[in-house]
Amino acid sequence: MLNTWKVGLVTGAVAVMTAGLAGCSSGGSPSSNSSDTNGTTTTSNTSPSTSSGSGQGAALTIVPAPYGSFQDNFNPFEAATTANGGTSGFIYEPLFYYNIVGPEKYGLLGKDMSWSNGNKTLTVTLSDNVKWTDGQPFTSKDVVFTFDLLKKYPAIDTNGVWSELTDVKASGDNEVVFTFKKADVPFAMYVVQTLIVPEHIWSSVPDPSKYSNDKPVGTGPYVLDSFSAQDYKFKANDNYYLGKPSVPELNFPAYSSNDTADLALAQGGVAWGGAFIPNIDKVFTSKSSHNKYWFPPNNDVMLVPNLKNPILSQPVVRKAMSMAINRDDISQKGEYGYEKVASPTAVLLPNNQDWMDPNLPQADQSFTYDPTGAEKLLQSAGYKKNSSGVYQTPDGKPLSFTLQVVAGWTDWDMDAQLLAQQLGKIGIKVQVQQQQYAGYEAALKDHKFDLAVASSGGGPNPYYIYQTVFGKTGQFNYEQWSDPTTDAALSDFSQTTDTTKQKQDIYKVERIVAEQLPTIPLVYGATWYEYNDSQYTGWPDAQNPYVTPAPWAWPAPEIILMDLKPTS
Repeated sequence: MLNTWKVGLVTGAVAVMTAGLAGCSSGGSPSSNSSDTNGTTTTSNTSPSTSSGSGQGAALTIVPAPYGSFQDNFNPFEAATTANGGTSGFIYEPLFYYNIVGPEKYGLLGKDMSWSNGNKTLTVTLSDNVKWTDGQPFTSKDVVFTFDLLKKYPAIDTNGVWSELTDVKASGDNEVVFTFKKADVPFAMYVVQTLIVPEHIWSSVPDPSKYSNDKPVGTGPYVLDSFSAQDYKFKANDNYYLGKPSVPELNFPAYSSNDTADLALAQGGVAWGGAFIPNIDKVFTSKSSHNKYWFPPNNDVMLVPNLKNPILSQPVVRKAMSMAINRDDISQKGEYGYEKVASPTAVLLPNNQDWMDPNLPQADQSFTYDPTGAEKLLQSAGYKKNSSGVYQTPDGKPLSFTLQVVAGWTDWDMDAQLLAQQLGKIGIKVQVQQQQYAGYEAALKDHKFDLAVASSGGGPNPYYIYQTVFGKTGQFNYEQWSDPTTDAALSDFSQTTDTTKQKQDIYKVERIVAEQLPTIPLVYGATWYEYNDSQYTGWPDAQNPYVTPAPWAWPAPEIILMDLKPTS
């Protein structure tokens, strides 16, 4: 099956942030804002909406994915793993949230943020009139307490914020000052997207990493109304500081398989889903004019070579392999046409079009399928076929590799088979090895593989993919790319808030990725998102990509709920 959580499983806790410009959200959502280019004020939150909040709409049923039965766990420090959906966003909120399918940045518990001290000090001004759902006021002390908790219990510091921070202090009730070890502007995303908990409750919790938190008290637009292993419900927070949401109740029923969840979606029993649906036009959109979907890209699916392999370390081999891959075939047969061919630069398009070098050579802008040219390239470099029809290096070593992929991720499994067939046709032998996820992940982390199908993370601009995949210390640099020019560009990017300067750094890496192929991009990984607009309008789509649309992309669903309006 296609796995909704493929990106999360492979990429871990990659957070999202942007250096974006003006937002385009409509209605009463949290405000989206402009970013700085001068290193001081970076963003601002406008006044809380009062236009939403009639509370007159119908209940909405959401199925982020077929999880099976639920555990009574609303621990925000486990929001990315075992806590129930909605813990992040609906109940607990971060200071800011950054769209990854557009340039918007949303102020939630924070309304302004600014850099100073050579971009080593970040000052956040908090939103006004925020209260916890038990009526206690939210203040800067709660923010400082939360970060102190992360420091005391490293197990819940899943984004490693204290690897970059030296201090977090309150400045009055409405301001928090973060001090960084060094200038690292993009890392701030991990900091300001941390979920904040109330000090007056969590100060008495013995160990927050082992706390199920079955009576959650947050600041978000919803409160937990009921829970069972088969269904839980939220109801709207009457006193939400950005205005009461129009959807009065949210229902999360348990489903154990894609088939039953997909059927409920098609029949209108579920209004918002995030599952892969094969033949979606036939089984979903054809059932109702209100059934709609949008699958924007959120990562790169790549063929990853182990660059410590003496043959795969040769650029001519990687270029020949890239030329021999029919990506249209992979997109249509392996990915059902849902996932488009990726850019050679690995930049997510159209999401990050503004970050593309306008002077990028044409050859770096799209792939050319040319198996004949691939063989000529190898031959020109002294490679010859042996008696088995497999190319050998000039010193007689065969171009024969294993290819790791996760068993059961059917689209990737098909992709791997197609890759083996396509490369085999030009004389590069590839043996596909399907593994259980744990074994696959261990092989990549330990760099014990020849080739692998893997995905990048995502982010609001290309830096986040480039740093994690191609940075020398990047979390997902499975291929072991080590290039001083790449690292220097990424370092320069991290030290400035000037978008114009940052783009110049990104342009350098775009050419490196496209021309040296440290990994070989294949297609864009899709965000699965289906919805029924019979009861509410305001859903994000390709024409209005105001926020990441998947119902599992927490806390983004909070932004969407605050934008929805009843149809009547």
